[in-house]
Amino acid sequence: MTTNPYNIDLDRNPANHIPLTPLTFLDRAASVFPNHIAIVHGALRRNYAEFYMRSRQLASALAQNGIGRGDTVSAMLANTPAMLECHYGVPMSGGVLHSVNTRLDASVIAFQLDHAMSKVVIVDREFMPLIEKALALANVTPRVIQYDDPEFPGPATATEAQDYNAFLSTGDPDFDWLMPLDEWDAIAINYTSGTTGDPKGVVSHHRGAYLLAQGNALTTSMAKHAVYLWTLPMFHCNGWCFPWTLSAIVGTHVCLRQVRPEPIWAALADEGVTHLCGAPIVMSLIISAHQAEKRTFDHQVQFFTAAAPPPEKLLADMKTAGFDVTHLYGLTETYGPAVVNDWHHEWSDLPLAEQATLKSRQGVRYLPLEGLDVLDPETMLPVPRDGETMGEVMFRGNVVMKGYFRNPKATQQAFAGGWFHSGDLGVRYPDGYIQLKDRSKDIIISGGENISSIEVEEALYRHPAVKTAAVVAMPHEKWGETPCAFVELSTGADVDAATLRAWCKDWLAPYKVPSMVVFMEIPRTSTGKIQKYMLREHAKTLAEQNNETKSC
Repeated sequence: MTTNPYNIDLDRNPANHIPLTPLTFLDRAASVFPNHIAIVHGALRRNYAEFYMRSRQLASALAQNGIGRGDTVSAMLANTPAMLECHYGVPMSGGVLHSVNTRLDASVIAFQLDHAMSKVVIVDREFMPLIEKALALANVTPRVIQYDDPEFPGPATATEAQDYNAFLSTGDPDFDWLMPLDEWDAIAINYTSGTTGDPKGVVSHHRGAYLLAQGNALTTSMAKHAVYLWTLPMFHCNGWCFPWTLSAIVGTHVCLRQVRPEPIWAALADEGVTHLCGAPIVMSLIISAHQAEKRTFDHQVQFFTAAAPPPEKLLADMKTAGFDVTHLYGLTETYGPAVVNDWHHEWSDLPLAEQATLKSRQGVRYLPLEGLDVLDPETMLPVPRDGETMGEVMFRGNVVMKGYFRNPKATQQAFAGGWFHSGDLGVRYPDGYIQLKDRSKDIIISGGENISSIEVEEALYRHPAVKTAAVVAMPHEKWGETPCAFVELSTGADVDAATLRAWCKDWLAPYKVPSMVVFMEIPRTSTGKIQKYMLREHAKTLAEQNNETKSC
């Protein structure tokens, strides 16, 4: 074997190799643009010098209270300045940030606190009663620090927890914060929804956060000093790494405690917001706002959405209102979105219906993602690029998680064959763009035929009366399963189940038409995703009731 001559006497050393971490973005921003406004929150305006100082104080205070490398600090906060400070101050202390979903119940929060072995919990005053219930169920006894947000109008809560700002004041603003020893060191842990068992703790590392944060800026064409509105929860995949992205481009965070139409429109007009992210439900909220709440602005706003493809009408309404919508795709295990529907200029000349079809695709890999493909999970070979043959979407690269914390079996299963298995089923087109067709657990098998729930939902969305549609498998005595559609109607719309089934027959093969249409409010997660597992249980109950009626 020949020795590579370039590997001799050319070793890594402190002069030429430093672990990658997004924490350096804030250091640079504060050094170069100390007076640039970093955070806007109500009447608060905080510049980068202050942001960096407070983050270092937080790191110092945590270190003084026993937090070191690999210790977990949990944060249960709204989209506030304190949550941004936690994204820097916690890892600057060597700790690992655990962002808690603020809409979970106490038992799930207790599980996460125990599993992550949390040593400190920083909690918003609004969520203090919930965290106290969770701690009563948990085995860990972390130090509790309460953040009192001036934008929260609720009554004060009686608590023995230390005040957040008082805690910060004990820290050193010039604290010599800790760089990771290795860029593979954990920076954050985020938990999956746990709809089929206990939540899994997804561990992210400094290298991946650094790369995806920069990938966000490149993918979204964020110019220097962009203004970002926080309509996406920061507890969701660390806000898709945008808390770190904004420091890289020295942008401005506009915090938003609650996602409501009036403050969104006000921020667009008054703060000059250039970018925001969210599920399609956030777009609907913006578009359906009362005319008195809407404001005018003189620039185009970039809106990045994930989850289900937005309906054609919603895309058209957003475009008319001044928004350019881009579809992203990813998972907690990929630090948030790692796939983008990169738009080709010539597509803008196509009819709107064709544009909507193209926009519904998930797209191609982010720049920092090395591998994206649709593979047969049995053979691990790529499926044909025909836009029809389904396989499992798989990822490979530096923006894939370290693994599942304290769960080696699940980690090994997720990485089988040298790829991360997403559990999403999709197709790949001749141009390389992928499109999701279903979650592997959501595919409907009727009489031996696979039915994509997304395809049926797309047909329903084409009807002008349909605001939201979700299709799941319903047990069937003859066919095994048939599609069951749950529908929310647009305001003022009036349509019955028979009409919607007849509509679907014009778009779908007969066996794909929903056997039942149910009108109801569709349950969603805290991040706006439809909770299909709940709908599957409801469909099962309806099928049982239907069978009982027949037997009578």
